[in-house]
Amino acid sequence: MRSRRLWAIVTGFVIVAGLLTATVDWRRGERVDVLVLGGTVVTLDGSATVIPDGAVAVRETAIVAVGPREDLEGRFAPARTVDARGQIVLPGLINTHGHAPMVLYRGLADDLALMAWLNNYIFPAEAATVSPDFVRVGTRLAALEMIGSGTTTFADMYYFEEDIAEVTREAGLRAVLGQSVIQFPVADAPTPQDALARAEQFILRWKHDPLITPAVAPHSPYTLDAGTLKAARALANAHDVPLLIHLAETREEVRIIRDAHRTTPAQYLESLGVWSGRSLAAHAVWLDAADMQVLQARGVGLAHNPESNMKLSSGVAAVPEWLRRGIRAGLGTDGAASNNDLDMFEAMRVAALLQKLATGDPTSLPARQALELATRRGAEALGMGDRIGSLEAGKQADLITVDVSGARQTPLFDPISHLVYVARGADVRTAMVAGRVLMEDRRVRTINAPEALADARAMAERVSAAVAAKAAKGTDNGR
Repeated sequence: MRSRRLWAIVTGFVIVAGLLTATVDWRRGERVDVLVLGGTVVTLDGSATVIPDGAVAVRETAIVAVGPREDLEGRFAPARTVDARGQIVLPGLINTHGHAPMVLYRGLADDLALMAWLNNYIFPAEAATVSPDFVRVGTRLAALEMIGSGTTTFADMYYFEEDIAEVTREAGLRAVLGQSVIQFPVADAPTPQDALARAEQFILRWKHDPLITPAVAPHSPYTLDAGTLKAARALANAHDVPLLIHLAETREEVRIIRDAHRTTPAQYLESLGVWSGRSLAAHAVWLDAADMQVLQARGVGLAHNPESNMKLSSGVAAVPEWLRRGIRAGLGTDGAASNNDLDMFEAMRVAALLQKLATGDPTSLPARQALELATRRGAEALGMGDRIGSLEAGKQADLITVDVSGARQTPLFDPISHLVYVARGADVRTAMVAGRVLMEDRRVRTINAPEALADARAMAERVSAAVAAKAAKGTDNGR
């Protein structure tokens, strides 16, 4: 009996000691919410640091540490871990130009030049179909596609931007959203003045949101008069928000502006003061040296959209020259109506290959630069380089993991080369924005995918019927 009591006492001491030891070990670890472990971490920091067996620690919305797995495992006690073995961990991709709801026009009109595509198909389709419901359904589909292919931040120009913001916020994505202003009547504004008033309301509603950056989005120098362009700039400056605009996308645009104003689109906008504030210009295919000098001096960000420019035969932007001159530049997909997808991995690969073909120089736009355009440089082009675009302590926890364990990704000698020349959007396993996991093991957690797809298919039927009915009645090009 005594031996049993003694054994019970000893056993109790052992259990208590074990619990105390566990408590001490737990307290030694610095608490974090998420610890991403075991992947090859491509930080995209200023030194292009790559950590073969790395880890990223996240507390609340921010990254608190990046380093070797062994070091961070010993330092932190996470509420949860993400196993990234067999994967590359990198910053979430940043799409610097697009029109999210236009996924619902995917494949509606192909193999056309820009002006014919816009005037004969897109503007009429928008006149017949765009509504708040259309915008919400399209944005939800776009968000599902973007999360699933590794985009965590996107810039957008469209109508009913307040509805785009609501859906984007629900999905958990980060975005710079520009309320569009255009000269002719559109679904949400009969006049440019009405569009500017909507833009101001939109800015006031979303200005302090942690994920949504509101913006003013005058469509282009060829679809707006000088007074409206100046008013758009004044509105953006009054609220200290960005201005988003299309610029020098085609030779035809350059001809139109030169005939009307005896100068280039970039220098015409400079003469109006449009570049005197935070600005992002999309495309910028047809720039001369003087244009680039103006844009660099004004700190204008440029969004390169290689797939859309190729598909519409718009031309090849001089991206290596942009970078040589110190112009802030990012990468975009444009809308899925002219791409026809939102896969930024595809955009990176095409951007790199296009420059090699166009210049005859295989070293032009190497993989590292292409990846930077989709991450760190894209953040800088949007004026957000202090918050996102690289995996560094203090920045927002926007990251993705990419599976590189399959046959297509084997062998792996250089993770940066793999990300640009091998990876595809479907290889993304995990997506996180501001510390919130949006997708885990390929399952998007913030959007009901079957419902989003069903709504999109139903809306596509309405689009098809509306476009057919408008075509039967004749069209006024959407104006």
